Amino acid sequence: MSTPSSPSGAPWRNFYGRRHGKTLRPSQQGYLEEDLAALSPGPVDWDANPERHPLDLAARFGDREIWLEIGFGGGEHMVHQAVANPEVAIIGCEPFINGVAMLLGKIRQAGAENVAVHPGDARDLFDVLPPASISRAFLLYPDPWPKKKHHRRRFVTAEHLEPLARVMKPGAILRVATDIPDYVRQTLVEVPRHGFAWTADRPADWREPWDDWLSTRYEKKALREGRVPHYLTFRRV
Repeated sequence: MSTPSSPSGAPWRNFYGRRHGKTLRPSQQGYLEEDLAALSPGPVDWDANPERHPLDLAARFGDREIWLEIGFGGGEHMVHQAVANPEVAIIGCEPFINGVAMLLGKIRQAGAENVAVHPGDARDLFDVLPPASISRAFLLYPDPWPKKKHHRRRFVTAEHLEPLARVMKPGAILRVATDIPDYVRQTLVEVPRHGFAWTADRPADWREPWDDWLSTRYEKKALREGRVPHYLTFRRV
């Protein structure tokens, strides 16, 4: 049986979540119109790249290491890492266009020049990233999909983890932060099944944030509501 596809030829993928929120401010609309195209990592969409050729990351970023943030929310962590690590390049993917606009404003304010932005589904980006091209990936406070019947929509499932493992280098680091205990359990079961080893040796390794951590709006909300963050680190094996 052939894989269902969209009219453009792309594989058909269910998408669960929001792509648009409140009406954008004029300044945010301006960021999208003026900055987004220049920050593309390359032709990720099917219409621009119908044969799905891998991105030429060397042409785009030179010999820099490539990091990836999956679902960057408002972009504060991504910009923080970009400014703190100018020797690397960071690609962020986020389908929620309001979050993309917020990120673009932060990039302007910080003057970060080592970033690229894919305003869409991470799975589409995985299609065009070369194998073993990512040195570090961040999955920070992903959508928890709390109802049991929706757990298959979570990122920590084979549909996402298999292509993520393909594009990560041997020894590359995956960081996962979440305040949802059941998400922690699913992460610790599923991520090692797909080519990653949990690096924790002691409780502090998942109870304390990373040394270069910048708390996000989602974490601050979790703390206000009495939920406990977990910081999980995995290595690609």
